[in-house]
Amino acid sequence: MVRRPVAWVVAVLLFAEAVGIAAVNWFLGVVADRQQMSLAGIDPDAMATSSKIGGVVFGLYFALCGLVALVVAVRDRAPAGLGRILLISAAVVHGLLGAFAWGLVGWTAFLFMMAVLGLIVLLLMTYDGQGAAAAGPAAPDTDPANGPTAGGAEPQAAGG
Repeated sequence: MVRRPVAWVVAVLLFAEAVGIAAVNWFLGVVADRQQMSLAGIDPDAMATSSKIGGVVFGLYFALCGLVALVVAVRDRAPAGLGRILLISAAVVHGLLGAFAWGLVGWTAFLFMMAVLGLIVLLLMTYDGQGAAAAGPAAPDTDPANGPTAGGAEPQAAGG
């Protein structure tokens, strides 16, 4: 199947993006600090510090999403709960980053973001029907004491 390799690729890409995003923002913070850059009168030290903190937070977010994809690849199970929400939010973030990249960086960055977006969506969709198929046909409603019940209704009392 294609599920596990896609999960591995998504995990590797998200870990690489985590390092890349953190490194770029850290570098921008260093540049802003050394050049004493300011935007609309904001303190240059605040600019540098917020860029570094933002890079670390965004990098940790992508690393956490990569960890979810890694767990999916190792266990070969669909992401559930918070993990699924994290992967969906990562897909949305890649869509937004792709839109910004088209205008600011160019179409190659846009294509990369769309490729990662497509892989995350593929990861989410390939595991979508796995839970229902693994459960098999539904068992009839049964009561251990009185046998099968009609349509899930409560069994009649023995006396009436």
